This record gives sequence, C-alpha cells and structure tokens, in this order.
Amino acid sequence: MAATLAADVHLGSTDKSLERLAVQKRVLIVDDSPAQVKLIHGLLEREGYSPIDLNDPRRVEETIVSQRPNLILLDVVMPERNGFQVCRELKASSEFGAIPVILVTSKDTASDRFWGEQQGADGYVTKPFTREDLLRAVRRFV
Repeated sequence: MAATLAADVHLGSTDKSLERLAVQKRVLIVDDSPAQVKLIHGLLEREGYSPIDLNDPRRVEETIVSQRPNLILLDVVMPERNGFQVCRELKASSEFGAIPVILVTSKDTASDRFWGEQQGADGYVTKPFTREDLLRAVRRFV
C-alpha cells in the first residue's frame, strides 16, 4: 500500500511540474497579420511553448491580465497603436514592466533598433527571420 501512495504522490508532483512548465512557457504574439501570427504560433508550439495569439494591439494589457504570458513577441508596424507605443507603455507600467518584450519587425535600420531599445524592448528580431533566429531570441527569456 505504501508503494501505491508513493506512486500517487510521484504522479501528482509530476503533473504539477508539467503544468508549471507549460505555464512558464506562455508567449504572447502580437501582430496584425494573421499569416505572421500563424507562422510564429506554429514555430513556438512545435518547440513546446504555449503561444497566445493577438491581432489587436489595443487589447495587449487585457490579454496579459487574462493569459499571464512570460514573454511578448511584438510587431512594430500595426494600425491604431504601433509596437513602439505598446512597448513603451508596457515597460512604464509597474504591473507589466517586468515582462520581456521582443520586437519582431521588418524595420531593420540602426535607428529602428535604437528606437526599440529606447522604448524598453528586451530583444529585436528582424522579419523575415529564420526559425533559429526567433527561437534563439525566445530562449533567452523563457
């Protein structure tokens, strides 16, 4: 009977470990292009991450509150609210400022990268990116 209890405890703790690991690998993808979101989602999911898709940059904060991502992949060129604005506002927030933000964008000049850094971005990946470029950036934070 003791062996059964030990096995039950072991299984329970394994389930909790797996659950905690999955929660720790939640990545919010913010991009107004459904094709780009689908591409990134697939890459991350195949690597064991739990991607959260968002096409509307106006809903970033509410999505963070409800989904609690560990990392945000953020496009820069979006309507209504660009990624630089979103990043700056998140990083200025006591509630969201600690969440790493990687800008994933086609804007590839030195001044774009500098501006992203000034907004508080933790990383910068240029489109088009390779699978390894994106995963290397994500692995730095999650």
